[in-house]
Formats: sequence, C-alpha cells, structure tokens
Amino acid sequence: MSKTGALDLASGLGGKIERNDVLSAVDKYEKYHVCYGGEEEERKSNYTDMVNKYYDLVTSFYEFGWGESFHFAHRWKGESLRESIKRHEHFLALQLGLKPGQKVLDVGCGIGGPLREIARFSSTSVTGLNNNEYQLTRGKELNRIAGVDETCNFVKADFMKMPFPDNTFDAVYAIEATCHAPDAVGCYKEIYRVLKPGQYFAAYEWCMTDAFDPNNQEHQKIKAEIELGDGLPDIRSTTQCLDALTKAGFEVLWEKDMAKHSPLPWYLPLDTSHFSLTSFRLTAIGRFFTKNLVRILETVGLAPKGSQRVQAFLEKAAEGLVQGGRREIFTPMYFFLAQKPYSDIQ
Repeated sequence: MSKTGALDLASGLGGKIERNDVLSAVDKYEKYHVCYGGEEEERKSNYTDMVNKYYDLVTSFYEFGWGESFHFAHRWKGESLRESIKRHEHFLALQLGLKPGQKVLDVGCGIGGPLREIARFSSTSVTGLNNNEYQLTRGKELNRIAGVDETCNFVKADFMKMPFPDNTFDAVYAIEATCHAPDAVGCYKEIYRVLKPGQYFAAYEWCMTDAFDPNNQEHQKIKAEIELGDGLPDIRSTTQCLDALTKAGFEVLWEKDMAKHSPLPWYLPLDTSHFSLTSFRLTAIGRFFTKNLVRILETVGLAPKGSQRVQAFLEKAAEGLVQGGRREIFTPMYFFLAQKPYSDIQ
C-alpha cells in the first residue's frame, strides 16, 4: 500500500462532511437501518438524506478499494477484476447500440468511472446524474484528467425528479444505482420520460432472487446487512423490477441474472478465502491493512472520528454480499434491456 494511496484515503474520508460532524453522520445513517432499529418506510421517506450521507462517508473507501467504477462484473477465468469491470461496461454499451455523437444519460453515476469508459468506447456524450456533491466534485476532476470534460458532464439532481425535458436522451443506463430509489416505478417513469421514443434503457440491478425466503431469518439478516452497508432503503426482487418496468411503460426486450452465468463467482473479490494480486486491497490481507490504516489515521487525527465505524459497516456489507452470493439469494447484476415504444411520440 503506497504512501500516496494512504494519504488519498485519509484526505477523502468523510467526503464533504465537516470533520467534526462525521461521527454524528454515522450515527444518523446507522439508525435508518434494521440492525439499529430503523424501519423500511423511514429509509424510503428519507432516502435522499440517507443515500447522501452514505456516499459522503464511503466514497473514498470505494475508490481506494475498487478504483473509479463501483460495481461488480460477470467475470471470465484468467481475467482481472479491472478487466472484467471494463468488459461489463462495454457489454452494456453494445446492448444499447450506442453510436458516435449520441446523448446518453448515466443514472446514479458515482464518480463517473463507467461514464468515462462508455464515452470513450462509444464516442458518445454522457451526462452523469448524481445527487451527491462530493462525488460530483471528484467526478469532474477525473473527467478533466481523462480529457472527456468537453463531451461529458455531470448534473446534480434526484433521479426521482430529473431536471431534463421530455425525450432528451438517445439512451439511458444505470449500473447498480437505481436500487437506491425508494420507488422503482417512479424512478423508471422518470427515465421513460427523458428517453426518446424507440430508444433503450439498460441496467444492472441489485435484487433478491427467487431463492430468497422472506420467512428465513438468516436470509433476512443477510438482506439487512447488505442494506446497511450499501445505503439501500429496500432490496427489491427481480419480479418486482420487471413489474415496475412494465408499469412505467417500457417493453422489456430481454432480461437475465448475469451472476448465474459468471464462470467466476461475482463475489470473489470480497471472499476472504480468495487472494489476488490484481485486487489486493479487497483481499483479507488488504482489508486487514486498510482497517489498521484507518485506525491509525483516526488515532493520530489525519482521519475524522467515525471513520473506523464506516469501515466496519462496509466489512459487514461485504460479509452479507458474500453470503448472499453463496446462497444465490442475492444478485448485483440482474440485467435488463427495455425499450420506450415508438408509439409514445408527443
């Protein structure tokens, strides 16, 4: 672990939250969740505050461990995590049939890793929609470094109320992002509204699979750990996602749980029994170093108080994700391609 990497992590911990307020932000965030007595309806009604606090707190941890793209990927044997992530993004761009010069919307863009990769891969102009100021600031800087700042931009807004006219975009995609929406139908309706007639919406969704048993306490515990560690109001089922797309007006062209067909388990980067030099920071040894680094940084005052607790609930999330993957009750890559009918022309 390089000195530069450690300093980058220290400087980013807590996002834009004032250093003295990080601990109270952690307290408030945790209280939204079942593990701490929170209720699903409270998370849904306060999702903007909850998700913003979550990403203020965890973005630096994500970038430190994953790089610029915060998502899982279908992975072939002999392929590194970073290679699989890029291919996963290229696959989505190909499914959308992107053409040079088109205007594309990335819903819930994070710091813009997929945005930059897809823009360069397809020669399109991509707008990233995000409601988190810290991530947007970081994304703009990375766009400038990558040289895509003239063709790609960011807009700060809630994806339940997008500030775009009807029929604006040639394509829309979301990668493990609209799972944060408190209402899938409402979110998909907004995407439908801003998409041009006849064009496509593609996404990788976080979902509970048909194997999930809501009456199984162990299954519920795993679900709650994922919701806490990943800023989710509720994890919908694949059936609920499909139903929401139809209610929003989309025609679903095809759908598949990509996790089922991955030659390597999607959760392998988080599995403590697995070691990889190409994604060392995510391995058991790498996470042990990160945990102790954060403890030292917080002790000497380089990281704000509360940083260790953020790292701790991310660890719980990792455990929940691995267990959910092993039991096949959860997938982070339920893929669908949907079309807005040509008949919907104003």
